[in-house]
Amino acid sequence: MAKICEVCGKTPVFGNRISHAHNVSSRRWLPNLQRVRVKIGKTVRRINVCTRCIRSGKVKKAAR
Repeated sequence: MAKICEVCGKTPVFGNRISHAHNVSSRRWLPNLQRVRVKIGKTVRRINVCTRCIRSGKVKKAAR
């Protein structure tokens, strides 16, 4: 599964993990993705959506 929000396109962000001794290694921050049943037109699909898009109402969750 690609760590990409299918609504806004949010992807992982890369940076450095820095220890107290200033040893540097690579790390990444992942978006908080949820697999949600979403109503798109008249069909219902499962898509990966970040929690920001769910909270802001950019997607309409399908009823069970």
